[in-house]
Amino acid sequence: MNPVLFQPIYKERVWGGRSLEVSLGRKLPEGKIIGESWDLVDRSDDESPLRGTDGAPKTIHDLIEAEPEVVMGKGWKAADRFPILVKWLDCQERLSLQVHPPAPVAPSLGGEPKTENWFVADTQPGAGLIVGLKHGVSREQFEAALHEESLEKCVHRFPVETGQSILVESGRLHAIDAGNLILEIQQNSDTTYRVFDWGRAGLDGKPRQLHIEESMKSIDFDDFEPDALPPFKDFGEVTLADCAEFRIRQFNLEETAPLPTGAAGAPLLLHVVSGELTDSNSGITFVRGDTALLPAERTCTITASERCTVLITDHFTPAG
Repeated sequence: MNPVLFQPIYKERVWGGRSLEVSLGRKLPEGKIIGESWDLVDRSDDESPLRGTDGAPKTIHDLIEAEPEVVMGKGWKAADRFPILVKWLDCQERLSLQVHPPAPVAPSLGGEPKTENWFVADTQPGAGLIVGLKHGVSREQFEAALHEESLEKCVHRFPVETGQSILVESGRLHAIDAGNLILEIQQNSDTTYRVFDWGRAGLDGKPRQLHIEESMKSIDFDDFEPDALPPFKDFGEVTLADCAEFRIRQFNLEETAPLPTGAAGAPLLLHVVSGELTDSNSGITFVRGDTALLPAERTCTITASERCTVLITDHFTPAG
């Protein structure tokens, strides 16, 4: 089976904008403030349409239902959802201070755990990320600051540059600053608890809903000042994340260099951060912003058409 590309699903967000038109060359819905481009999703209410097909299968879920083991590997069930959700985030304003529930807590709150990884594809001078707490901040101090609306003094904010990456595990307090273009690779979950929204109104002009009780049950109050990985600028490979939910590696390739896709038998995802690649078997070209699924049973030889940076996500399926 050839690599599979998808059509993005755009989401309006109060903190978004229109810069995906410039940064990724996307055609956005008219008159909308787009914060998120869901480039691969398989949920009951959102299924990524396949690109370049007019008949069946039409979506990622149709594709898996039709040939589960060809797409996902031995033992995969046709009804199972694809386990990874891929987004591009256009952060024109700071996002809410939020948390995703850890797996042991999520069922009692009616939510799903969500571990995610942020890759900073572009950033403006002075932009930063908020991840974790400042050293020594206690739960009691956090609650007091929440009541006083002075949480800025409790959270760990640091400046970022293009090419940095950080793993945001379930339970880790976080927010993305204005001025960042982020490639987010995460568990297939849509549970977010907002603990604070900086006094902002939503798209309807009303304050957005907060989830104080759920947040306080989810935040890891022993998570102090985690570090982001520095940009990897050499040619070659580096591992950005390796957790129970997925592995992400970055490849910086010279022109004509092959992309290592590993042996067939398990699927993987290809994410183009910069440059262009081509699969010589299918003739498919991958450009900046593309996410492609390379099925478990695949025949592809992917080569850099020019210097490029590519992320590969794998190790996201259960053992066969």
